[in-house]
Amino acid sequence: QVQLVESGGGLVQSGDSLRLSCVASGRAFTMMGWFRQAPGKEREFIATITYSGDNMDYSDSLKDRFTITRDNAKNTVYLQMNSLKPEDTAVYYCAAAGSYLGRPHNYRRREVYDYWGQGTQVTVSS
Repeated sequence: QVQLVESGGGLVQSGDSLRLSCVASGRAFTMMGWFRQAPGKEREFIATITYSGDNMDYSDSLKDRFTITRDNAKNTVYLQMNSLKPEDTAVYYCAAAGSYLGRPHNYRRREVYDYWGQGTQVTVSS
């Protein structure tokens, strides 16, 4: 049974950093990604990373502050978030894709992901 479990969310102040974790169980995945969804908005792509961990793709608006990494020995993918802003407040979701679609840029759409975690809330106060 495939399961993705996020952790690391919480309440922080503007300018703080936070690291989210997502532990995957059940199988290995070609690509792992992070998305977020703020109240009243659509789920937004943040970043994705290949199984080898050497090729990533980022949202253009977030690439300067967010970093995705993975540790296959721990079946875990991370999202390091720096210089957090109130507009970063959202539920953050981990996602896994089992299909090979070529370069990481092709994994920006949520429809290509097969599995999702339950989400972890990140709230940034001003």
